[in-house]
Parts: sequence; C-alpha cells; structure tokens
Amino acid sequence: MRIGIIGATGWLGSALGAGLLSRGIARPGDLVLLNRSGPRPDYHGHADMAWARDAADLVAQSDVVVVSVRPEDWPGLALRAEGRLVLSFMAGVGAPELARCGGRIVRAMPNAAAEIGASYSPFWAAEGVDEANRDTVRRLLSAIGTTDELPDEAQIDLMTALPGSGAAYPALMAVAMAGFMRAQGISEAIAWRSAEAAVVGGARLLQGRIADAPALLAAYRDYRGTTAAGIAAAEAAGFSRALVAALEAATDKARHMTRDAGDAE
Repeated sequence: MRIGIIGATGWLGSALGAGLLSRGIARPGDLVLLNRSGPRPDYHGHADMAWARDAADLVAQSDVVVVSVRPEDWPGLALRAEGRLVLSFMAGVGAPELARCGGRIVRAMPNAAAEIGASYSPFWAAEGVDEANRDTVRRLLSAIGTTDELPDEAQIDLMTALPGSGAAYPALMAVAMAGFMRAQGISEAIAWRSAEAAVVGGARLLQGRIADAPALLAAYRDYRGTTAAGIAAAEAAGFSRALVAALEAATDKARHMTRDAGDAE
C-alpha cells in the first residue's frame, strides 16, 4: 500500500510521516510526498523519498491519499482521486465537498500532540468506506496516537473544538497562572515552572483515568483546604462556563466553515 501525504512537511502531515516511518507502519518506499515548497533532501532521516510533482502525480502513485492542508487551500488543490481512500485532516471541509474528488472519504481530527505520538484523532467514514478501509485508517492514525470512530459527521466539529485544540486551553491556563505569580513578585523562570507543575505535572495524575476527574475534585473540596477555596472561587467567577463558551464558539466556527465551503460550490 502506497500512502500519499499532501502537506507532508506541514504540522500534521509531517507528524504522520514521521510516525509511519519510526513505527515501521510504512517504509520509505511506501510514502509519496507533496508540499508547496518542494522536495527536501532529508525527510525524518530518510533520503531519496518519492516526491510528487503535483496532486495528480501523487494520486497516480498512491492507494491512500492523506489531505493535510489548510481548509482555504483545498479549492486550489483541484484533487481528483477516483477509486482512492481519501483521509482528510481538514477542519470545516465537509464530506459533500470532499466527495467531489471522487474518492472514498474519511475525515479525522488529529491535534498538535501528533508530534509526540499522543494525538487523540477521532474519525468519521462516509458511505462506501468498508471495514478494510476503516482498518487502514486506524493503522495510519495509530502512527500519531489513538482513535475512535464517530457515528455522525457533525461530531467532527465537536472534536475540532475539543481534542483538536491540543495544548491551547492548557496554555491559556499556564499564561494566566504564570502572570499571577509574576504579579506577586515571583521571578519569570520560577513563575513558569510553577505553572508547569500545575498544568503539566498535575495533569499526569489524570492520565489514563480522566473519568475520575469528578471524584478528584470532590476529594479536594472535601479536604476544605487552600485548593478547595481556589476551586470555589474559580467556579464562582465562571471558570466552567468560560470553558463551555470557548468550546461552543470553536464548534460554531467549525460548522460555519463547513457551511461556507458548501455555499462556495
């Protein structure tokens, strides 16, 4: 099976290529690469990779086509992929628009943790995608982390808003926390290390057991200590509502992108 990656040196396309090669899911000769800037002499430690001239050349050499470009770049791609499995990483470009390329369409939503092989990348498969194709998608996505299949394409917009946001919301928390510490006279370096301890170190306690989060919060509240006071103040200030508002806004943006793409047809 030859895998064509359009956007092979971009954020997600590069992570996928690196993961496929490093995990032995694909050999260098199994990949066909395309980007805007042209061939690279070295691709994740491999020379003499197959670089396509354009999208048509990539499709001609590939069994599976991965589209990892910005949504606004999709129309200019003019992709024709009849008979191919097409795996799209694009937010906001829906199946009806993607299907115009003639391929069997799967949409997935990786996040920035793909770079470290820790992305949660749910996918949705359109009509005509059989179980063998689904197995192929699962195998490809395993190169960058974990996946689940979604029953409804509309849920992809929700995944764009939440797991697709990657480190954005933790980074927002870290900036606020470090800013608070600096305002109290803590040095820059120690302020950031303090924020890292809370955002990164603290999150490790939930890794693999995230559904225990309500119980963990209850334990902090029951202790009635300093953190309980902080949790209560955060809730009173609208912390949870702010997160819900952020996710609603991001989901709405993804849905509008899909509608706008359809209106442009």
